[in-house]
Amino acid sequence: MIRLEAPAKLTLTLSVTGVRADGYHLIDAEMVALDIADIVTIEEASATSISIDGPFAKGIATDESNLVHKALSLTGRAAHVHITKNIPHGGGLGGGSTDAAAILRWANFTDHAAAAVVGADIPFSLVGGRAQVSGIGEIVQPLSYEARDITLLIPPVHVSTPLVYKTWDAMGGPRGENGNDLEPAALAAVPELGQWRQRIA
Repeated sequence: MIRLEAPAKLTLTLSVTGVRADGYHLIDAEMVALDIADIVTIEEASATSISIDGPFAKGIATDESNLVHKALSLTGRAAHVHITKNIPHGGGLGGGSTDAAAILRWANFTDHAAAAVVGADIPFSLVGGRAQVSGIGEIVQPLSYEARDITLLIPPVHVSTPLVYKTWDAMGGPRGENGNDLEPAALAAVPELGQWRQRIA
């Protein structure tokens, strides 16, 4: 049995630079790992199973749709995985991707291109620290890292990344004013998010 920390990530800036023929969006983003982390406990088994507890466990699937399950399938291995969810779900902090990255680290799986197809944030989570991320997420260029304090205000609003990209496409690919091209689409897709932003402005 092995116990791994799976740190959250924060996207500091994000530009959408194009869309591939297969529908994947190309990005240029700066990401940084955070101190907040899920705890992933892995025990090799004959069949894969996932259990979850922790303050943000509610509503997270444990079936084959979970990125941990997909990561195990990618490696060709099976395990019982227990996740203590300390990272809010649907808050843009890469909780599912970082849990999947923990599985890939355990399995010594280093193919970033294949990992990015499972989840675009997974390659960054494999590298950690601070990095410039491009392609669909598979190109990760580490940057110098300087620890700093960041205050996160996370409203109880779930924001689906696929929905945000779909909305961005439908809006004609707007550019964000605050270093995040997806911000207009996120606010349009989930109006409650804008209400929370006004509360803390």
